[in-house]
Amino acid sequence: MKLERLLGIVVYLLNREVVSANQLAEKFEVSVRTIQRDIDSINLAGIPVTAVQGKNGGYGILDSFKLNKQAATAEDYRFMITALTGMKTAHPNKKIAVTLEKYQSMFRQARTVSSSIQLDFGVSREGSDIDAYLEIIETAIQHKQAITFEYTNTYGDLTLRETEPIGVIYKWYAWYMLGYCMDKKDYRLFKVARMGNVKNSERFFSKIHESFERLLQSQEEQDHREYMNVELLCSARLRVSVAEYFPNAVISEADAGQIRICFRIPKHERGWKGLLYTFGNQIQIVGPEELRQEFLKKAEEIIAAYS
Repeated sequence: MKLERLLGIVVYLLNREVVSANQLAEKFEVSVRTIQRDIDSINLAGIPVTAVQGKNGGYGILDSFKLNKQAATAEDYRFMITALTGMKTAHPNKKIAVTLEKYQSMFRQARTVSSSIQLDFGVSREGSDIDAYLEIIETAIQHKQAITFEYTNTYGDLTLRETEPIGVIYKWYAWYMLGYCMDKKDYRLFKVARMGNVKNSERFFSKIHESFERLLQSQEEQDHREYMNVELLCSARLRVSVAEYFPNAVISEADAGQIRICFRIPKHERGWKGLLYTFGNQIQIVGPEELRQEFLKKAEEIIAAYS
């Protein structure tokens, strides 16, 4: 604990010119006397911390003391700091902020130079449960322990799962967990928003797993989801909106100022269907017929609900 505090003080001082003992004591939740002893320990370790006297006095690290900055350029550090700042908006792990402080200390100018790129993944913070579940999952991954949770699939079926978590990934506007499902005896990708009552079972992994990156790549290569080819007609005025939500769609000109949109999509995923619903009567589904009938039935149900 003391070692972590000492490192934290060094990083904190590297990012600032002068910091008072009271500020350090408040920051690290210890007494001023403890801070004074910590400063002595840091000096003994060879890091030159000086005491500045006067009204605005405090502690600071000599400018002549430099961390090795040659491994990366100023632009490299700006990119890393931008990425970490963006990740901080998406993930509840407090260690991200600590890592960000370390990189900022290695490139002090980053604190004053405005970046032309900002990443904000705040939308991924889908609720307090998501944050809590991510923390439980990450703790289980670190200790190589299985977790249990209730899972609701796209059909609304609820099942109890025991899974050995391998890693988490943010994609398709949501957090997903890749884990080894003890029931299926295979690796599965679970949407965290569909998980409930997540608990650490404290049972250690039953086997040694490959790296998260390799398993994730294997999952993508072995995509067993059923796909369908969708064809739409809509006004040419919607070209930009359609291209935004369906970036892989093939768009071609049709008759009477309309455009034809064709794309291939997972059949049982609800997200893309929700997007089509938002366009209302501005689009017409050409095919497949089963999708036309599904939307027609849904429209009739909506009319019946408001009649």
